[in-house]
Amino acid sequence: MELILKQDVQNLGFKDDVVTVKNGYGRNYLIPQGFAQLATASAKKVLAENLKQRAHKEAKIVADAKALAETLKGLEIKISAKAGGEKLFGSITNIDIVAALEKAGQSIDRKFITSGIVKRTGKYSATVRLHRDVIVDLPYEIVAEKA
Repeated sequence: MELILKQDVQNLGFKDDVVTVKNGYGRNYLIPQGFAQLATASAKKVLAENLKQRAHKEAKIVADAKALAETLKGLEIKISAKAGGEKLFGSITNIDIVAALEKAGQSIDRKFITSGIVKRTGKYSATVRLHRDVIVDLPYEIVAEKA
């Protein structure tokens, strides 16, 4: 079944992508939830026209995302957390990374950061998706809080 995505769907595609999925997934989940619509010939023509009109706006958005990616690469993020030796009391998640970025003056939504759950001190890397074409690795360090 061919569908046009109305919004980003994780592990499937981005908004306005034409994807092929199994019939049940499309009919029972994507279409009723409003995530997709059937990719008929007329819908594909409308999509092509919309993409053509949106192309020049998209270039500016990508340029802004690349500029933000360069500033993120230059940041040194240190997150302090309570620890007993190397092991943390608790864990570091995307929320903590977003808070550290806010302190550094960068505002990024947590759903665009993929890092996993970290339970030890040390250096790690998170993946930040700023745009469908711009994905940057964000290095960060977890240090033990001084009492």
